[in-house]
Amino acid sequence: MKNRVVITGLGVVAPNGVGLDAFSKAIKKGESGITFHQELADLNFSCCIGGIPQISEEKKLEYLTPLQLRGFNSSGILYGCMAGMDAWRDAGFKIKESSKLDFDTGTIFGTGTSGVEKFREAIYKLDEGEVKRLGSTVVVQTMASGISAFLGGILGLGNQVTTNSSACTTGTEGILMGYERIKNGQAKRMLVGSCSDSGPYIWGGFDAMRVMTYKHNNTPKQGSRPMSESASGFVPGAGAGALVLESLDSALERNATIYAEILGGNINSGGQRDGGTMTAPNPEAVKRCIKDAVINANISVEDIDTINGHLTATSKDGLEIENWTKALDRNGDDFPYINSLKSMIGHCLAAAGSIESVATVLQLKDQFVFPNINCEDVHPEILKLISEKKIVKKVLKTELNIAAKASFGFGDVNGCVIFKKY
Repeated sequence: MKNRVVITGLGVVAPNGVGLDAFSKAIKKGESGITFHQELADLNFSCCIGGIPQISEEKKLEYLTPLQLRGFNSSGILYGCMAGMDAWRDAGFKIKESSKLDFDTGTIFGTGTSGVEKFREAIYKLDEGEVKRLGSTVVVQTMASGISAFLGGILGLGNQVTTNSSACTTGTEGILMGYERIKNGQAKRMLVGSCSDSGPYIWGGFDAMRVMTYKHNNTPKQGSRPMSESASGFVPGAGAGALVLESLDSALERNATIYAEILGGNINSGGQRDGGTMTAPNPEAVKRCIKDAVINANISVEDIDTINGHLTATSKDGLEIENWTKALDRNGDDFPYINSLKSMIGHCLAAAGSIESVATVLQLKDQFVFPNINCEDVHPEILKLISEKKIVKKVLKTELNIAAKASFGFGDVNGCVIFKKY
């Protein structure tokens, strides 16, 4: 017997909302969290806009102790701890300062590059011969598994505690890894999610690649334009999303709130073959990922009511829509609703899949489709494939049962997870 897996807690730190209530209200209203950053302009970036969560010093102290925050300079770990702790509390658990270990619960919490600001600070000190002044937290702030190590210690988790890293697919992959562990009876609960640092040292490489927009430095909220004919590149973002996954039996036993059920999904790679490269997806692998996710979830393609796409506001948006139409064998008016949270928060890189999954689960719980903003001029190539009414421009209250969330990342890696209303 395989366990059914449900979601009993959510946490989010996003550019347009810190905390579940603020985030939920923002995505229903179509509020952008993209702003201009003078620091980027001073460093000669072409793209001087981005999405950075707004967190006060007082707010940080609600999650980390003054001792933990001393010499702390890793924004991604901060975002991840906040989202993870919020999800834990949202699931009905307390954060205890006891010696008791929870061997039934673990975490798979992903990241891309961790603690890059701390790395920079440490490198300068090392180059100046000040190794003895590095401090004792450089390693935990800069090691890839820093985020899972922090959360594992704060929550006293005794099951698997690890970090995954698969570029923009990281968050979606982490959800599926945690789901598998519970389904196979190796854990009762898994805290899953992902985070991404903010700022120039994460975003600079993308600016150099010229994949970020430079046309909206004076109009930041209009900058992120997935599926739009006037899209000119993605807008960078940062933050974290977290979900508490739990076996259905465990959730029912403790009378927990259940947000949604995970039916299954799939992870694969295009191998950087047949049109796939380090930075572009192999279309055949993308289609196979979606098809295999549907099979794994034991549903039919007609069952999908809405899709939260990867859709980054680059030239690949049209190809993604084409891949969805072919994988599902659905187009025109028959296509599901589709949206991209990146229109409001930008591309949060390693955090994208988890933040966007939180938004997808909220849609199922509250029965709505959040709007695509900055999409008044849908790309004509996309309109040849699907009906424009499937690209929602204002929040839509409607009955939803099954939602698909997909992520496609650098290295030609793909992930697709299927959620169901509970």
